[in-house]
Amino acid sequence: MVPIVFVHGIRLSGAAWAEQLEHLGASARAVDLPGHGTRRGERFTLTGAVDAVVEGIEEPALVVGHSLGGYVAIAAAARHPDRVAGLVVADSTFLPGRTLETPFRVAHGLLMRLPERGERLSRWQFRSVLSPKLAEAVISGGIATEVIPDVAKAFADLDVLAELATYPGPTWLINGARDHFRRHERRFLAACADGRLITVPEAGHYLPMVRGEEFSRLVLDAARCLPTKSDATGGAPR
Repeated sequence: MVPIVFVHGIRLSGAAWAEQLEHLGASARAVDLPGHGTRRGERFTLTGAVDAVVEGIEEPALVVGHSLGGYVAIAAAARHPDRVAGLVVADSTFLPGRTLETPFRVAHGLLMRLPERGERLSRWQFRSVLSPKLAEAVISGGIATEVIPDVAKAFADLDVLAELATYPGPTWLINGARDHFRRHERRFLAACADGRLITVPEAGHYLPMVRGEEFSRLVLDAARCLPTKSDATGGAPR
């Protein structure tokens, strides 16, 4: 099976993928984007985020991104298609731009006015929707509210459909049926050179974390569709 590289959502870290890493084992790894997790304090830029993903790929991999990570995964696939054997974009089919930048900036301003810059509210939010084990992993990985303005700026002018259209490999768009970020999913699907759309009933924006085992199975199904390095060289399957 091809390696799998996971890319987390805004404010979170690679710890958000703890359940997937447990299910998928040694073939899977998660990266921290600039300004998040172990790289908290760094400035977030799209170029730096793409570099973080590519640095996490040792051989062509299935790159799986959620929310912010989905947009970064698309950019990484577009700019380094030789490193991305396949692409899974989860809950990231809303066109970024000024209409998305404004609410993010407003949310950032409100959170930064709260005690602990909204840290207590964020901890409560994750503990209320995630399993106790995953919630504590996410909280321990850090909640980087301060990174929101840099992220909003980085994506304000990104033509994500043009980026997606340049990637020639297979793409899976996976959305929770109740996710507000699925609004433009049909336009994303149309932009894919080789795309398929999967909608998970009763799921919302935190699909990969709330329905971790189910999401892991979807990722595994995608990975099994891709040729391995040994397939390409005619060697024995791994």
